[in-house]
Amino acid sequence: MTMAQSAVAEAPPPPVRRWTRQRIVGHALVGLWALAGLGLVYFLISGWNPPLFERWAPAYLSGLGVTLKLVLISSVVGALLSLPVAYARMSRNRFLSALAYGYVYFFRGTPLLAQTFLIYYGLGSFRPQLQAVGLWDFFREGFNCAVLAFSLNTAAYQAEILRGAIQSVPRGQWEAGAALGLHRLQILRKIILPQALIVALRPYGNEIILMIKASAIVALVTVLDLMGQTRLAFSRSFDYQTYIWAALIYLALVESLRHGVEWIERRITRHLIR
Repeated sequence: MTMAQSAVAEAPPPPVRRWTRQRIVGHALVGLWALAGLGLVYFLISGWNPPLFERWAPAYLSGLGVTLKLVLISSVVGALLSLPVAYARMSRNRFLSALAYGYVYFFRGTPLLAQTFLIYYGLGSFRPQLQAVGLWDFFREGFNCAVLAFSLNTAAYQAEILRGAIQSVPRGQWEAGAALGLHRLQILRKIILPQALIVALRPYGNEIILMIKASAIVALVTVLDLMGQTRLAFSRSFDYQTYIWAALIYLALVESLRHGVEWIERRITRHLIR
């Protein structure tokens, strides 16, 4: 008998998984969730209302387009704003650092709903002043106010995500870039940011997911996004399916984004997998 065969023969048998109390409870909870999912599918099928769906399907598509437009514009504008905010947060200049800290502290510490109301309803109180400087046409539209509120809010979160990712890069990378004679901004753009973005990818994805779910609040400022169209459909039909349709659409959006982030992460970290 060879040494390999002897090792296999002497190896202990795999442990038998016993039905402990924790395991039984876990399986029971999974079964309850499965039954709840099956019940939801049954109610959707049994209570399916084709005329209602045909009537409101175009409105839901229109609202979905508004939601995607809002999240996309806000994410891009917020990303652009987060760059100087993150840089100021890491600056040695106390004034810039304090100013950026105050911005992040306010927008992360107050509800997004309150920020949206302050911009839409609060600035609306200054209509004569806004008309005098030519900004009333912008602030009179609920969608524009929502984009501004969401952009300022997500910029604060994205700045902290970016700052944490940059600080996670070893200090030696900065020193190596300086040894090559690169300027600090060149080191940041060519060496630090490519590594930091790998770390920040999942938090960025989570931030966009939170924005998608939080976008439902813009229905309260007269914006007919997906939730706005859902509220309108329910007020006309009083059918619970209208909200279930919206929930399923939001779920599909979130899952698509989650899988997209995972795919991008696998693509950009292939060189790290052995």
